[in-house]
Amino acid sequence: MDELDSALVRELQVDGRRSNRDLAATVGVAPSTALERTRALWRNGVLVGVHAEADLGRLGRPVQAMITVRLRPQSRAVVQGFRDFVLTLPQVLQVFVTTGSEDLLVHVAVPSTDALRDFVLDALTKRREVAGLRTEVVYEHVRNPVVERLG
Repeated sequence: MDELDSALVRELQVDGRRSNRDLAATVGVAPSTALERTRALWRNGVLVGVHAEADLGRLGRPVQAMITVRLRPQSRAVVQGFRDFVLTLPQVLQVFVTTGSEDLLVHVAVPSTDALRDFVLDALTKRREVAGLRTEVVYEHVRNPVVERLG
């Protein structure tokens, strides 16, 4: 990846639906060059998807939380099985398998704190492999819209 590729990736992360002509003008190259380089970024797996971001509050899910989960026994099958289970739950936005005292970090969005309590008690703690969990309500979630290559 050179500076042009990095500029194309950065601009497409800001708005993945922009026209090739606009993209080319923004990075200062001919439209044919922008198209060729963008296609190569897709082919090489640097660009992997275009996503629409939804307002969770307007979807009726204004309360977000991060739930750390400790599992037992410690095995690949248990961790992967639990990961796959939580990904089927509609409240779950993201799952991170982690190191340290907890095995997973589960990011959820729900309608209310009562719904959060019910989710934790009804969906998570009833699982035999859950040895412990901690729930933290998210006050604010800010996302960096552009991820750049380091180094």
